[in-house]
Amino acid sequence: MSKIKVMNEILANKIAAGEVIEKIASVVKELVENSIDAGSENIKVNLTGSGIKAIEVIDDGSGMDREDAKTAFLRHATSKIYKEDDLYFIDTLGFRGEALASIASVSEVKMSTCNGSESTYIEIKGGHIIDIRPCPERRGTSIEVSNIFYNTPARLKYLKSDATELANCTSFIERLALSHPDIAFTLTNNGKMIVKTSGSGNLHKTIHEIFGMEVSNNILEFKNVNDDFAISGYACKPHILKSNRNQMITLINNRIVRNNEINNAINDAYYTYKPEGKYPVVVLNIETDPTIVDVNIHPTKQDVKISKIDELCEMITSAIKTALYENLLIIKPLEDVSKIDETKDEIPFEEEKILIPETKNEQVFMDFQSEEVIHEQNIKSLVLYPVGLAHGTYIIAENEDGMYIIDQHAAYERINYERYMKRLAEKEVAKMNMLIPITIEFSPSEFLDLMQKKDVLTSLNIDVEEFGINTIIVKSHPTWLKEGYEEESIRKIIDLVLLLDSKFDRVKFEEKIAITLACKMSIKANMHISYEEMEYILGELVKCDNPYNCPHGRPTIIKFTIYDLEKMFKRVMD
Repeated sequence: MSKIKVMNEILANKIAAGEVIEKIASVVKELVENSIDAGSENIKVNLTGSGIKAIEVIDDGSGMDREDAKTAFLRHATSKIYKEDDLYFIDTLGFRGEALASIASVSEVKMSTCNGSESTYIEIKGGHIIDIRPCPERRGTSIEVSNIFYNTPARLKYLKSDATELANCTSFIERLALSHPDIAFTLTNNGKMIVKTSGSGNLHKTIHEIFGMEVSNNILEFKNVNDDFAISGYACKPHILKSNRNQMITLINNRIVRNNEINNAINDAYYTYKPEGKYPVVVLNIETDPTIVDVNIHPTKQDVKISKIDELCEMITSAIKTALYENLLIIKPLEDVSKIDETKDEIPFEEEKILIPETKNEQVFMDFQSEEVIHEQNIKSLVLYPVGLAHGTYIIAENEDGMYIIDQHAAYERINYERYMKRLAEKEVAKMNMLIPITIEFSPSEFLDLMQKKDVLTSLNIDVEEFGINTIIVKSHPTWLKEGYEEESIRKIIDLVLLLDSKFDRVKFEEKIAITLACKMSIKANMHISYEEMEYILGELVKCDNPYNCPHGRPTIIKFTIYDLEKMFKRVMD
């Protein structure tokens, strides 16, 4: 008896579902992309329990007749391609004919559809048609998917939390809205509005509807074209940066795609305009001949291969860099870019002043309150005497052992880092109510993510409350934030909170806060400081637990012993 047999259709669909339907957002993606391919102008996505209980997608597209409604749930049934050559000219989001069959095999599906002349209701459970009949006419399609993975419990067990699944769905709808600004999208969860766009056809307006006013008021339009590609879109100004790549959105022929080479090209355009580890908000649309792009790599159709990728990346970098350069020329025509330290986010050095305390108990640079008196016995034996400043960056110092060169920014970073770490380690930290609260706006997905992690901010004595749509208001903060830089510091802390994952390590998180704030609040290179200021930095540096490296690992001090100096000048010979 032969061992090899052809799988039945239901089993094959369940196996395919494991690759096509990875999470709740995968179901939303497939259903909404079908609505877009059907020519819809309005698409509503209603989730129940973040989509784990039910997903409903309602559109006003072309609809289907009774025969097509039945056939649509068969594997490899599609209206997008008919022959092999069509694979080279794909201009629709879907084409594989796997999604509906896969979804129906692992869930319960109810669909009502009407093409203007014939309306059909169809109900499917686990891939089997339960009911099919006429229904009230409403042009378009309404499809409800519930009890996802009810018959594949192993898959059900690996769904994420409600909050994570909702955030994934929200993020995908945001991207779809940006890829199709001419379509009005609505996303709700348990009846609460999450995303709503107007479908105006204006990408700038859609960016405002997704990311809010702060981003939409600080973006630059860019364009570039050659014989193979036409690129266009919007890129944020350098002071609007994020801590992850989630807002770097790439579209090819209005399809959302992932490509590391394109992301690197975008980052290259911001070189010298942003610090390492920060990423811009960019919406990039690439129009090209479909034969240049291969989207048939993975069932999700987001990973793509592009011919002439080097040429495309060069175009992207050039277009964004030109937009940034021209904008900065207009705003700051007299600014000498060579004097800007890469670690400082567009704030001229001259704006930052160092206050030298007259007594040990007064507040110092960071405005730490109740500065602890350091007793004589705690001061390290190393004593440095400043001699001068080289290039506005390096303090030259000496003692009986030799000569020292100190990087003033790295040294001050170390001082501030250890102060922040001490404050963060304190069990009881005073907080300050703000006279004028800070209002911060987010994209819907960022807002949902932050609300899930709100307790982390509370533990840091940063009190936030919801304040309108996708907006928070900050009413208090810990007293150790630098005076005058409270909002900037809070925004940086929030960026770090948004990066937190399920493996939350409090120690590492606090260290990241200390490193981030210490870098930002330190004096910079190319900043000429006084003799008294040099004395203060050297005096504080030698009290640090590790005065020899900044928090990033760079050296703060280079030492030349007297022997080293005499050897270099041939005063001694080996």
